[in-house]
Amino acid sequence: MKKDSSVFYISVGILLLLVLFGVFVPDSLEKITTNIQAFITDSFGWYYLILVSLIVIVCLYFLISPLGRIRLGSQDDRPEFSTMSWYAMLFSAGMGIGLVFWGTAEPISHYKVSTPTGVEPGTDQAIRDAMRYTFFHWGIHAWAIYGIVALVLAYFNFRHGKPGLISATLSPIFGDRVNGTAGKVVDIISVVATVIGVATTLGFGAVQINGGLSYLYGIPASFLTQLIIVLVVTVLFMMSAWSGLGKGIKILSNANMVLAGILLLFMLILGPTQFILNLFTNTIGSYLQNLPAMSFRISPLNEEVRTWINGWTIFYWAWWIAWAPFVGIFIARVSKGRTIREFVFGVLLVPALIGFLWFTTFGGSAIMLEHEGAAKISELATEESLFGVLANYPLSSVMSILAMVLIGTFFITSADSGTFVLGMMTTNGSLTPGNKIKFTWGIILAAISLVLLYSGGLQALQNTMIVAALPFSVIMGLMAISLIKALNKEAKELGIGKIPKRKPQ
Repeated sequence: MKKDSSVFYISVGILLLLVLFGVFVPDSLEKITTNIQAFITDSFGWYYLILVSLIVIVCLYFLISPLGRIRLGSQDDRPEFSTMSWYAMLFSAGMGIGLVFWGTAEPISHYKVSTPTGVEPGTDQAIRDAMRYTFFHWGIHAWAIYGIVALVLAYFNFRHGKPGLISATLSPIFGDRVNGTAGKVVDIISVVATVIGVATTLGFGAVQINGGLSYLYGIPASFLTQLIIVLVVTVLFMMSAWSGLGKGIKILSNANMVLAGILLLFMLILGPTQFILNLFTNTIGSYLQNLPAMSFRISPLNEEVRTWINGWTIFYWAWWIAWAPFVGIFIARVSKGRTIREFVFGVLLVPALIGFLWFTTFGGSAIMLEHEGAAKISELATEESLFGVLANYPLSSVMSILAMVLIGTFFITSADSGTFVLGMMTTNGSLTPGNKIKFTWGIILAAISLVLLYSGGLQALQNTMIVAALPFSVIMGLMAISLIKALNKEAKELGIGKIPKRKPQ
């Protein structure tokens, strides 16, 4: 805490100002964030698309490059966790509340409300486009953003003994300046982006739990209800944080996977199984076929489509970037001993495929109900759509309660892990931040999520996240350059990639 106390205090100060601003002038906060968000998406949408696409290219390069043989640690190190356990942790880290919140809401919106390509809503083509763009938003681009941050952190931490700080990874570019003011600025930006990203996700969770209670039991969808939900969950994740990383987070992470698995199997078996499997297979082909075009699509000549891209694709790229320090640090911690090639394959491809199955199962079921006229899922509030789908299948009440419990456990796990990561980021990379530091961050996370909900609900959450992600996106690009520079230097020293000279006959 001594060395980097300024990172902690300045970050807390900036975020407390945001809280106070939101409490006393909530309308102004919403207006300001809306204006900044509109400026960023209109002016920098192209930048987000190019940056994220370049990061995907860099990650895919490591799959085929000789550099992929380098280990995250010494060449003698071997993975701490089994491959299956590692995959499970990757999926759990990147899944979170978002997958449950948007599992039905996004595909049904693309199909029936506003289509990605401007085709008529409700058509067969709208179904194909809806699923293809849902895969795009939650596929390898999302995981490449997480993966590059995690890869850079793991490489410098485990192979070169650097502290687990974002600033420490930039030493190949900035040298010793990362230990001074420049490094502190980088870490402060990273902390603020992480807090906004995690707090936004907690806000989504509170809204969806409220939506479930409203849909099932008529409890009002209001800020007061969401306040109570956040306060209850805050107490629970504080208790989990107090019990330590090995107990609280581990138990809840295992519970998350079991609950998510039960919910997925329920819908896959009792839903339109044949349609789901056919749609899953067809969409993978369409996704791969159209990936380059979707990656750089900004639609300069069609205002309606460009508005859709700003509201969905740019929003998601900003969300993943804001979450990248948090998820990246977690993934890095569990990946020591793996080769770079093995890491990229596991992080980019396996969790993405599981996510594709999730979205096809829940989104496909929602689309089929709407397509056949059995239910009007598209007319429900975003946070109620999952419960509207479950209501059309057996054991709907049990599954709806299970879904709310799953959201709650994800809520607690995200906040608990978030307090740990933030504690680490503000104590010079300490792997054992004190409870006082973690509790401070827990309170700030809850306060930020409540302020954003109070000042403008879901829209305020989305606006603030896009604003917070922009400065960290620059840091993320520098991290990728730093990694490439360090790896090329090491490759020369180790002779990796050189063609061996043939011995004379």
